[in-house]
Amino acid sequence: MIKFWKWIAAGVGLIAFGPIGAFLGFLIGSIVDKLLHGDEEQAGRGTGYSSKPGEFGYNLLVLVAAVMKADGKVLKSELAYVKNFFYKQFGSERTRQHLLLLRDLLKQDIRVEEVCFQIRTYTLYPARLQLLHLLFGVANADGQIHHAELQVISRISGLLGIEKRDYESIKAMFFKEVDSDYKILEIETNATEEEIKRAYRRMAVKYHPDKISHMGEEYQEAAKQKFQKVQEAYENIKKAKGIK
Repeated sequence: MIKFWKWIAAGVGLIAFGPIGAFLGFLIGSIVDKLLHGDEEQAGRGTGYSSKPGEFGYNLLVLVAAVMKADGKVLKSELAYVKNFFYKQFGSERTRQHLLLLRDLLKQDIRVEEVCFQIRTYTLYPARLQLLHLLFGVANADGQIHHAELQVISRISGLLGIEKRDYESIKAMFFKEVDSDYKILEIETNATEEEIKRAYRRMAVKYHPDKISHMGEEYQEAAKQKFQKVQEAYENIKKAKGIK
């Protein structure tokens, strides 16, 4: 059975008080849903989105909306990217609900501080890294990342407690520059062979898909892409420096 009170309450809160009102409405509506329907939310869905005291999916939606609005225009390519992501996570009905809420969020002035606090408090660091990767993916859906989008993502990254080197590493996966491969591995261009190999092992562990095994399938796919970027960066550096 679909639990709809949280979405109704979120919508009312959004109209009355903006994104934070939507968040509080979502929490109240979730309590009503539990009272009416019990704990029938099956663990078998295993999306990894639930986070106390709110739902990670809603928090994520607020951050996605903030990135989409940053450059003053919402593109079809961005909407398609988000729709595809949520569809793989939730299925068609819940995706429809999420997109309706996203449509309303895009009409509001969005403050991300409270939502980032919720995610930072109740979400493990590897999951926050994957969230950052997703936001870059949304911004890059049209093939380029606008400066205003980059500014918003950078601010969100800081509020989520993501270390600067990790932010630069993920950013380098979307911006091809002379030293991008080194940034991905979080090393300097004059790193020694041993430092390069040690950095690769460290980053391979940090970005390994198993780190977010509790999250949904689409997150796993994105994690594999990120992990592949680390491998590609390592191979590029080895080739450039003649390392066996």
